[in-house]
Amino acid sequence: TLCCFQVIRCRAAVAWAVGKSLSIEEVEVAPPKAGEVRVKIVSAGICCTDTHVLGGLFPNIEFPIIPGHEGAGIVESIGEGVTYVKPGDKVIPLCIPQCGECSFCLNPDSNYCIKSHLSEPQNLMPDKTSRFTCKGKQIHHFLWTSTFSEYTVMPEYAVARIDAATPLEKVCVLGCAFPTGYGAAINTAKVKPGSTCAVFGLGGVGLSVVIGCKVAGASRIIAIDINKDKFAKAKELGATDCINPKDLTKPIQEVLTEMTGYGVDYSFEAIGNKDTLVGGLS
Repeated sequence: TLCCFQVIRCRAAVAWAVGKSLSIEEVEVAPPKAGEVRVKIVSAGICCTDTHVLGGLFPNIEFPIIPGHEGAGIVESIGEGVTYVKPGDKVIPLCIPQCGECSFCLNPDSNYCIKSHLSEPQNLMPDKTSRFTCKGKQIHHFLWTSTFSEYTVMPEYAVARIDAATPLEKVCVLGCAFPTGYGAAINTAKVKPGSTCAVFGLGGVGLSVVIGCKVAGASRIIAIDINKDKFAKAKELGATDCINPKDLTKPIQEVLTEMTGYGVDYSFEAIGNKDTLVGGLS
């Protein structure tokens, strides 16, 4: 039986240095301090951002580090003063949390907490110490989530409690991919009913954009990807047309203009490739 005051030894995928492959190691995970929760990660997704970490492309990170920011798990123990969750609760780690107290959180026109990684590095917990050690060395956190560990520690406000019946292996994408894509359609672009949308890339983010466009009432959603195996799922989620650029003899933007007569109302690039960015803007 684990006590909340015990160090937990478990497995984690550690990145020891820039350019090095992840290494599965036994790590020690310290108990949560005041205002913190320790979570058993049940499922984790892999995002391109994690590959950016391995390549040293993510700003202000420090090695060695345990990546991972898309996951779902169960609260194992809580620190002093924690009231939002209790042991046994299912939660989703939040890689862009909101403390609910800073001037940004209290401003209805802002959604970036001053304590998030957008303002300062989250390589350590808020008290500037780590809860991870391995082979006698301090291991850095990633975005306070580090979901590539079987157990992780986060501030109380960096988890979202979810329904007890929720299948954790499915909802882990709600930590990053789904809100990124769905929010782009609903909150950023504010897709209008009856509009036409183009979605470049049908990974987790792109498919979430398709869902957002469908919910917003778009009349035509054109899904674009070089992997035709993704088309069935895209159509199931709301895409009306699917295009493989490899099958075209002209630039995708010209084809979209021919299909719509004037171009699309909204264009979403969910790949991060300069060529698709140009095509999307065109």
